[in-house]
Amino acid sequence: MLQMTSLSAMRIFESAARLGSFRNAAEELNLSPSAVSHAISRIERDLGVALFERTTRNVRLTIAGQTLLAHASSAFEELRRGIEQISSNKALLLRLHCAPSYAAKVLSPRLPQFLKGNPGFEVRIAASTSYARFVDGLFDADIVYGEPTNRDDLIVIPLGEEIVCPLCAPELARRLTSPRDLVDQSLIRSDLKRIQWIDWFEANNLGPPPAPSMSFDRSFLALDAAVNGLGIALESCVLARKELESGQLVKAFPAKSRDNRYIGHYLAYPKSGSQRRLARIFADWLINDTSGETRL
Repeated sequence: MLQMTSLSAMRIFESAARLGSFRNAAEELNLSPSAVSHAISRIERDLGVALFERTTRNVRLTIAGQTLLAHASSAFEELRRGIEQISSNKALLLRLHCAPSYAAKVLSPRLPQFLKGNPGFEVRIAASTSYARFVDGLFDADIVYGEPTNRDDLIVIPLGEEIVCPLCAPELARRLTSPRDLVDQSLIRSDLKRIQWIDWFEANNLGPPPAPSMSFDRSFLALDAAVNGLGIALESCVLARKELESGQLVKAFPAKSRDNRYIGHYLAYPKSGSQRRLARIFADWLINDTSGETRL
């Protein structure tokens, strides 16, 4: 009699098969690579077939593995739909995954306004730098930094243009007379930003920038450092809207420099998701609510 494979083991297999890597599956599931390898070996032993071809550098699905992945993906999709059907307040519940700085600097201050204007709407937010997996039914939409590359099954909505420019405390700004003054200032680097100081210096014909005095892996930390007078951050006015409106931060050179403009964040959700209408309502509100940043 064939031994039944556990759901947790199948989730490990699905992750490894989809990502093409035991190590990447381990990172996604917060497991050790050894635990992933042992779980897949147990499945292969129970089924009596090899699911992966293993080499020293990577793993590749066998024909049997490809067949099992197709069924596993369908099964997890059905499980997601089942979870949706029994979720409380399903009709007006949006489960949102979000990039951390966007969650902290954009969503958190503005959600009360959105909820006030949409009675009965509920938003649950989880934040991390990884992309949401819609196959497991945990999220309805994802706000990501940078345009998603694997978008065949997704509706992707750009959340408006962002201005990226030097931001600093007002006291520091008063000591700056021209963009060239930045050569002698403490520059703050946002490590994961697609637009870096070298891009801004090039746009303003200033040559190579000096090495940053400090760096952070989250934009909200870079902005806090600038508020505290530790230097000048090259950051998005969308993320810094609260600090700009309160006067804690100002543009270092509001009329003397060329700013970088780009679409930084996108809202993505499955084409087949049951909460498509809610995700679209939320995206439209975000776009309209952040449109004022270009005038700050």
